[in-house]
Amino acid sequence: MTGLRDQPGPFFGDFGGRFMPESLVAAIDELSAAYEEAKADPAFQQELAELHRTYTGRPSIITEVPRFAEHAGGARIILKREDLNHTGSHKINNVLGQALLTKRIGKKRVIAETGAGQHGVATATAAALFGLECTVFMGEVDTQRQALNVARMRLLGAEVVSVTTGSRSYVLQDEDGQTIESHSISAGLDYPGVGPEHAHLHELGRATYLPASDAEAMDALRLLSRTEGIIPAIESAHALAGVLKLGRELGPDAIILVNLSGRGDKDVATAGKWFDLFDEGAIQS
Repeated sequence: MTGLRDQPGPFFGDFGGRFMPESLVAAIDELSAAYEEAKADPAFQQELAELHRTYTGRPSIITEVPRFAEHAGGARIILKREDLNHTGSHKINNVLGQALLTKRIGKKRVIAETGAGQHGVATATAAALFGLECTVFMGEVDTQRQALNVARMRLLGAEVVSVTTGSRSYVLQDEDGQTIESHSISAGLDYPGVGPEHAHLHELGRATYLPASDAEAMDALRLLSRTEGIIPAIESAHALAGVLKLGRELGPDAIILVNLSGRGDKDVATAGKWFDLFDEGAIQS
């Protein structure tokens, strides 16, 4: 453990710091210094803002979904449409900044890890835009269930490394390799860890967390698809399941904004199996 108290903060109360091998400390220090400089550089901020306007498609629009809201106690529900961003999720928002920073400090390659694949796709996209080499590490199990995203990354020029050690996925498994029931149907939510930001917000009472089961999330995914013509990512469907409960609790006077973090292209195979939508013999991956 390095830098729990001796590094510039804030580090989210008692939950922060940074945890990394000693061999990476010098590189992270270099990156941190460049990041602080870039944040204060108007030219960097202007270039990033222009990229988001002309390449990402931001600022994200908002869409009211009244037919979906009829199932949430009549509360007004509005979606922040990150699914309309280039590459289809919120991931592009930060990777463009990362790629700009990579160029700023004279590096030639970016490295990413991904579960569901959307982060890898966004990173590969930014690397292609700026002419950078890109390597994406992905668990072997996830490369199989997210084969389309693997193909997208490779089409964009990235090297995808299939990780064959450990659980080979974000799925939580026991020492015998058996799947433990602490997990989600979605690769992006299978990881059991909670970051310092959420732990700190929870301790401060500034964030409240609503549970959503696999079944509730998938039902919400289908409901939004059929009532509004928007197929959300399964990660976002968990939020939609939560807002259905919250809307019924708050009633028709409530106005609720939901961050729709991404679209469900990558999850159609999973949804198809869940709802038995495939014809017999159809290719499902």
